[in-house]
Amino acid sequence: MRKLGFWAILLMLALASARAQIAVELDQDQDQFLPGESLRVAVKITNRSGQVLKLGGDADWLKFWIESSDGLVMPKTGEPPVTGEFSLESSEMATKRVDLMPYFNMPHSGRYAIVATVRIKAWDREITSAPRTFFIIDGAKLWEQEFGVPNSGTTNTAPEMRRYILQQANYLKGTLRLYARVADAEGKAIKVFSLGPTVSFSRPQPLVDKSSNLHVLYQNGARTYSYTELNPDGDVIARQFFEYVTSRPRLREDDQGTISVLGGVRRPSTEDIPSLKAAETPAVSPSSPKSSGKP
Repeated sequence: MRKLGFWAILLMLALASARAQIAVELDQDQDQFLPGESLRVAVKITNRSGQVLKLGGDADWLKFWIESSDGLVMPKTGEPPVTGEFSLESSEMATKRVDLMPYFNMPHSGRYAIVATVRIKAWDREITSAPRTFFIIDGAKLWEQEFGVPNSGTTNTAPEMRRYILQQANYLKGTLRLYARVADAEGKAIKVFSLGPTVSFSRPQPLVDKSSNLHVLYQNGARTYSYTELNPDGDVIARQFFEYVTSRPRLREDDQGTISVLGGVRRPSTEDIPSLKAAETPAVSPSSPKSSGKP
């Protein structure tokens, strides 16, 4: 027993020494997520060993586990791909970023914790991070519409049906945020996208165009509005920002089925999609005939 205890102490000392030489830390930009929303994690690896480390050469060099508040380990649907060998000099830090949501099944709201383990093959050691806590929260449904996914070049087959859903949730200590969800016919999330912060005293205006793209105009400040266009896969096609000066911005569909913002004044932003240079920014309200698309 004494001999076993001695070796156990040596093992614990060796593991503590390895942790002191290599630090693994998890970081997130947010700690609250809707089901299906991207769960982006940054793994920061700091080398204090005095040696150059070779990492990323093996498929299992970086692993993740997620545990619920009641101690259940969440099942994986696959291994997050974090590949590519690299060298980490002593006294340097490397950061690997990964979206974990597609690889873990977390269908219920609640508190969860992520743990990452880095395997140092040359040392035959594993270094584990401290747990990082996050929450899956339920959003309030504001609007929903079913739509057909356009079939390129095919007209004689039934279209795949999907749903656009707008939700809002209290995010980061009471800040209200608007989300767009694209789901299949059974309600399973295909993509969940955070449109941005919104206000409680105004409801968003959604419209679906003839190409099954979703257009959303919503108020995000006392006199400011945000406009986003998404395609059926949930990818952002356009993002613009407007200000209520003499008229309130609103969405309008013309006779050709084109949806545009009528009213307000366009304000350039670094978050514009596509990016818009200040010199190209319209100096007049989009409610003018040229901007609205109607005579």
